[in-house]
Amino acid sequence: MADANIVVRPVHSRADRRAFMRFAWDLYRNDPYWVPPLRGEFKRLVGWKYHPFQEIGEVGTFLAYRNGQVVGRIAGIVNHEHNRHFKERRGFFGFFECIDDQAVAGALFDAVRSWLAERNLQALRGPVNPSFNYEIGLLTEGFDDSPTFMMTYNPPYYARLIESYGFAKAHELYAYLGVKKDLDYQIPRIGTLVERVNEMFQVKTRPMDKRRFQADLETFLKVYNDSCQHIWGFVPITRKEIEWMAGDLKHLIIPELTCVAEVDGKAIGAVFGLPDYNPRIKAIDGRLFPFGFLKLLSKKHNLKRVRLISTNVVPEYQKWGIGIVLLVSLIPKGLALGMEEAEFSWVSEANTLAVGSLEKGGARLYKKYRLYDLAATEHMAKVE
Repeated sequence: MADANIVVRPVHSRADRRAFMRFAWDLYRNDPYWVPPLRGEFKRLVGWKYHPFQEIGEVGTFLAYRNGQVVGRIAGIVNHEHNRHFKERRGFFGFFECIDDQAVAGALFDAVRSWLAERNLQALRGPVNPSFNYEIGLLTEGFDDSPTFMMTYNPPYYARLIESYGFAKAHELYAYLGVKKDLDYQIPRIGTLVERVNEMFQVKTRPMDKRRFQADLETFLKVYNDSCQHIWGFVPITRKEIEWMAGDLKHLIIPELTCVAEVDGKAIGAVFGLPDYNPRIKAIDGRLFPFGFLKLLSKKHNLKRVRLISTNVVPEYQKWGIGIVLLVSLIPKGLALGMEEAEFSWVSEANTLAVGSLEKGGARLYKKYRLYDLAATEHMAKVE
């Protein structure tokens, strides 16, 4: 039943934008695990400042009020590239935050559905912030730890709010954790496999080179786009997004935590890791300026967890163990940097090859994330 005291309004003014962003700080005030977003990046991803996603998508932001007080927020998202790629008419929701109140959550989802219906879209999926190439998924297991860099976090009750509205599971994503103390046992088990793969293909591995950073990042992203075509929901990163990411990542990357695999001089695989910057983002409260960026980027070697964002192998070399070769090549470098933990995320539930390799290598499934679908009416579900 609708609550007459709840009003949902589009975000228009500067004050609205402050309230939209600030609501998360209020909601998580007493949560020891929440990490604030980088404020400037947040403003770009929700469409208030330029980001190349805006060239392939639209974002509409909304606030829910009860008796004049903000009690929830949400964004409606149109990803034209997704709809072209999959020949769908589908909308998305993201940047969802809400008090534990079903009426508030329902009013927010109603607002997004109305906004999407104006654009001839009724099928709804989320959460994505704002697409698969950024932060996605609702945390459903693993609430006893802070999220790793660029991974989502939310209260446990969000799943109930979303499912009670009528959403159903669309897909599951996993995060695995590997720890330093297990390496003495695991390395001998996979060493023979690595030697056999290297002998078979004469694989050469090398880190990314900051002196030719743009070219190497483009190599990695090409491998990423080529290798992920089979991943559920994947849409290739656009050229402009690649260029934008290159600018953002240049200062965050430690070359030793990256690796490119080559056969006959051609890149056939890549692994890309970043230190977990979240403890420092929390310390600076998401503010890079005036001096937050100095704290964020200083003494990177003191960070103890690495997030392996992506381990990718082009289709013709998949199932041959190239991914294991890539990961093993990073181990001595990560240890030399003082890394004690490695998170592998995210991993699609359908990627049985990656799941099997990680579990055989001793990594532990420790967090799960879920994407939800709300079905369209029949005539809206698919482009004929």
